[in-house]
Amino acid sequence: QVQLVESGGGLAQAGDSLRLSCAASGGTINNYRMGWFRQAPGKEREFVATISSNGGSTNYVDSAKGRFTVSRNNNNNRLYLQMNSLQPEDTAVYYCAAGRAILSAARDERAYAYWGQGTQVTVSS
Repeated sequence: QVQLVESGGGLAQAGDSLRLSCAASGGTINNYRMGWFRQAPGKEREFVATISSNGGSTNYVDSAKGRFTVSRNNNNNRLYLQMNSLQPEDTAVYYCAAGRAILSAARDERAYAYWGQGTQVTVSS
């Protein structure tokens, strides 16, 4: 069973950058599609980005395109989310997830079997 732990969240001002990390243990992530989701206060959890098991394919929510970059290092069992040009609307708890979803289902949180506990990102204007 894969355990996931996010880190790298914190306070930022609009326009700043943050890099989130997700460390996996208890198993390798090599064969899993990985995803980032976020949940803002009072809202449902939403898809942010996903990356295929070999890192060759990525997909983003429209609001993240051009600002966020998802990447992975299967050698050290880690997932990353580089977030640039942060905006107050990016404020949320960010979660990483692992699953065997195909691309067509990769935006659906039900396709992911393993989740981290989340890391808070707060962006002030």
